[in-house]
Amino acid sequence: MVKHGLKLMILGFAAANLGAATITPALNSKSEANKFQVWRDEAVRALAARPDANSVATAAALGFTNSYAVPSAAPAALQLIARASEMAPDSGAIGWLHLQLCTATPGCDSRDVATVLRWVDPDNGAAWLSQLSTAHRDRDTVEIDRVLADMARGSRFDLYYNRIMVLMFDALSAVRRELPRGVVASDRAKLTALAGVANAEIIPPLSPLIDSCRVSTASSGRREDCLKLAKIMQRGDTVIVQMVGFSIERRLVAPDSKEAKSVAERRRLLEWRSTAVGKLDSSILPWTQNARARTRLAEMRLKPREEDVCIALLREHKMPLEPTEIHP
Repeated sequence: MVKHGLKLMILGFAAANLGAATITPALNSKSEANKFQVWRDEAVRALAARPDANSVATAAALGFTNSYAVPSAAPAALQLIARASEMAPDSGAIGWLHLQLCTATPGCDSRDVATVLRWVDPDNGAAWLSQLSTAHRDRDTVEIDRVLADMARGSRFDLYYNRIMVLMFDALSAVRRELPRGVVASDRAKLTALAGVANAEIIPPLSPLIDSCRVSTASSGRREDCLKLAKIMQRGDTVIVQMVGFSIERRLVAPDSKEAKSVAERRRLLEWRSTAVGKLDSSILPWTQNARARTRLAEMRLKPREEDVCIALLREHKMPLEPTEIHP
């Protein structure tokens, strides 16, 4: 299921950073696929029975992956994430996951969920994305301008990616003895499977934002709001958000300007760091993969931004933080 036009780009960055671009681990046979489905169903059952919000939210995320193939699975997942949100009303991460699952489900009214998230995390411009998508679909230019102005007043643009990954990993670890053995058993396999879930479920459609800013004119208030928002996104918590921020600004400045050159250099640096970490992961020996996964997870606990995790991993391995020549 392709949620939006940037999905291939998103999955490409996911593959570079963790070697995980699918909802499930690489399965080489029908038997392995069946075993994974059994493992997932047992994980949802075990997690849903626990009394903490993080476990219930993880059950919802794992359960929702099945809805891509079986739409009838979505209502149960939505009930779980709604329960998790009630258990942790101040959690921006769980509120974000709730909003994304609702938005991805036909017939689910996300307006109240989005309002709650904006109350919990008013500085996060990403909390307005679902409302922008609706206005873009309806071609309501007045509403698009209003929402973009609200988004530009934020100070962050976060998808809570690292926080959701960590809470799901910890929740699964807590029920590991209740799950079938030999399936998603290692830390590396668990992190890979969860990265697939996260990439599919917590990265929202960004094409309405790109399209809305593309039609900005040089003298319009929308252009100024889009430029402000682009700079906020360039400090976002995920590489894909940063890349979209660079793309929006590049379209709004003169091609031969100092600003355009700066955007190109910063984008190239981010791409280089992301690719370098991906190569680092792909070159490790099989018996060191679990240790590497634990190292990555430890950095994700400390750092909410994906780029900062990349920098930390490069430093740990005494690798340069930028190419020899970063200028185009």
